[in-house]
Amino acid sequence: MCINQPSNLNTIRMQSITNPQEGTAAPDFTTQNTIGKTVHLKDFRGKKLVLYFYPKDDTPGCTVESCGLRDQYQKIRELGAEVLGVSVDSVESHQKFTEKFHLPFQLLADTDKNIAKAYGVLNDKSNMARRVTFLIDEHGKILKTFQTVKPDQHPQEILDALKDKP
Repeated sequence: MCINQPSNLNTIRMQSITNPQEGTAAPDFTTQNTIGKTVHLKDFRGKKLVLYFYPKDDTPGCTVESCGLRDQYQKIRELGAEVLGVSVDSVESHQKFTEKFHLPFQLLADTDKNIAKAYGVLNDKSNMARRVTFLIDEHGKILKTFQTVKPDQHPQEILDALKDKP
């Protein structure tokens, strides 16, 4: 057991090094959204951004989280923020998920997993994104990171954070 311990510690250290930290620039990205349009992080300059990563479309926890954000979307917008969801699912999967649950915000297809890797949220075992959210300011800097997300409570946490960080 002791032999594996240093390896696990190195893995944890590596993850913390690759995770963007609060106050640093959010990693840029280029990908396709729900309707197949190419989007970049810079497209959202001038407004706050709720960039939430989730494992998979149309699964119980991801549906609860996404629908909760849908239900709070107008309040989030009133606080000057936009919402983007990111998973490794395809544009087609995102389209079905969006239509089924009437999601008013864009979902980003990270099929090559580059965005999840850049943000340090790729789960190596499942090869999907972990449930992590980044609150990004108007200039592209990370204001807050939510590493532990409970899908049913997360939309309110986001609202509270947006109110705290005008």
